[in-house]
Amino acid sequence: MDESSPTKRGAHFTTPSLGELFREARRSAGLSAQSVAEASGLSIDTVRSIESGRTVSPAFTTVARLASVLEMSLDRMSEAAQVDERDS
Repeated sequence: MDESSPTKRGAHFTTPSLGELFREARRSAGLSAQSVAEASGLSIDTVRSIESGRTVSPAFTTVARLASVLEMSLDRMSEAAQVDERDS
């Protein structure tokens, strides 16, 4: 597997614009932060923290869960984010 692959275990996304992208997609879909949290299995605090930019480096699995609920491709996520290869 390529070391820069976003599917590498422990990869994190690192850009504040990722939260803005999620918030925009959620609002466009007419969903509340609470409904996205419930559907993704994440806490409402986690969803709000990512959307607000307080969490700028969510784990890849968290991003994947949100992308799935919002029907967004991971390719779209990688366009909005750079991958930081740190271990979690």
